[in-house]
Amino acid sequence: MHELGLIQAAMEEIARVARANNIRRIVKVKLVVGKLNGALPDALQFAFKVMAPETIFEGAVLEIEEVDIRLRCPACGHETVVDEITYWCPACGTRAEILAGKDLYIDYFEGDEEEGVEQ
Repeated sequence: MHELGLIQAAMEEIARVARANNIRRIVKVKLVVGKLNGALPDALQFAFKVMAPETIFEGAVLEIEEVDIRLRCPACGHETVVDEITYWCPACGTRAEILAGKDLYIDYFEGDEEEGVEQ
């Protein structure tokens, strides 16, 4: 389950940025996850719920935006969204370019500042 490692890395980066900005508690995290990278949203949610207790993420909401796999054919110019992993143009059979679907990044997070700290 590589989702645990992905969530752990995201939480570590968010915690680092939060500390640098005097944020004491995270209330929401939004990840953007492409369908081509193999990370399952349900597994990411589960990993987040397992790792959040007794951290600055306790009680936080994880929102996941899935990005469809989008292809463009260099031969015929056909662009399409596909549900299954494929590298071939459905219109002409030429190897297609992947335009979207490999995404995996922290879009944003929201948190509460430490009391008594001015920004």
